[in-house]
Amino acid sequence: MVRSKNKKILLSLIFLIPFVFGGFIPNETMMPAFRMKKIVLDAGHGGKDPGNLGSNSKEKDINLAVTLLVGKYIKENLPDVEVIYTRKDDSFPALKDRPQIANNNKADLFVSIHSNSAPSKSAYGTETFVMGMKYFDDNFDIVKKENSVILLEDNYQEKYEGFDPTSPESYIMFNLMSKAYFQNSVSLADNIESQFKNRVGRNSRGVKQGPFYVLWTPSMPSVLIELGFLSNTNEEKFLMSKAGQEYMASAIYRSIRDYKNEIEGN
Repeated sequence: MVRSKNKKILLSLIFLIPFVFGGFIPNETMMPAFRMKKIVLDAGHGGKDPGNLGSNSKEKDINLAVTLLVGKYIKENLPDVEVIYTRKDDSFPALKDRPQIANNNKADLFVSIHSNSAPSKSAYGTETFVMGMKYFDDNFDIVKKENSVILLEDNYQEKYEGFDPTSPESYIMFNLMSKAYFQNSVSLADNIESQFKNRVGRNSRGVKQGPFYVLWTPSMPSVLIELGFLSNTNEEKFLMSKAGQEYMASAIYRSIRDYKNEIEGN
């Protein structure tokens, strides 16, 4: 009799636990929703580093013009997102400082904007890179070119701890990079290339991987965009034009907007 009574009391207590302590048990609906609040836009090269040279253009100028437009569109249409630039003028931030700006500001996204070049004038099209070692040999020339910016910096051997951007052996350390942000980076890169191809009508060379220094050190999803080839006469003219810059910037903005909606579950 007593045992039966105790059993009933015990069962009643077990039944009441979810109601009494339910407010203290974490679940997905109680977790704060993620919001993309800060984005760092990086206009590649600058100052004493002109980047690639076209017949009538310098990469640093095109990169800056498009980057500032991307920031303008974000501020106008996504007022809840703070835009931070690694440069807003013809200055020369060190390669190491660019992703560090993103880390210091606890940014949610890092986007580095560049323009390409090739020995053959027939090469054309956009590319968006994420951090990775896949097809390293195929992409080594462009990786080496972008990372060699450090050679223009004072005391670069000490600052970059002996990293030699021209030596394939130096890239072994990039294998140790974190995979934590890989899928989100690929998602944004896919959005960008899709916008370039389907909305702006550019030739997309696709999403690629490369051990770029600016993509290795950020603690957030990161991409490096190549807007086109300045070595190609037609693409150079397009990227130098006001309309071309506006088209490319608006495509990047829409990609960021769609990525934001995607990860926020909107």
